[in-house]
Amino acid sequence: DTPPKSTEKLTAQVIVLNHPGQICNGYTPVLYCHTSHFACIFLEIKEKCDLRSGKKLEDNLKFIKSGDAA
Repeated sequence: DTPPKSTEKLTAQVIVLNHPGQICNGYTPVLYCHTSHFACIFLEIKEKCDLRSGKKLEDNLKFIKSGDAA
């Protein structure tokens, strides 16, 4: 039962469920984790992947939109 460590950067897989436009590098959403929430920034969208298999579909994306996983 050790407390969580802080970090400045992390790599995450995200699924865009409902967003009215495009999400590009530099987008600043609020990240919720249990009872905590904080602002973050998407520095780089590395790749788009298939929702079911997780396999890489595209590299070096300019943006993602609703229904995409990256």
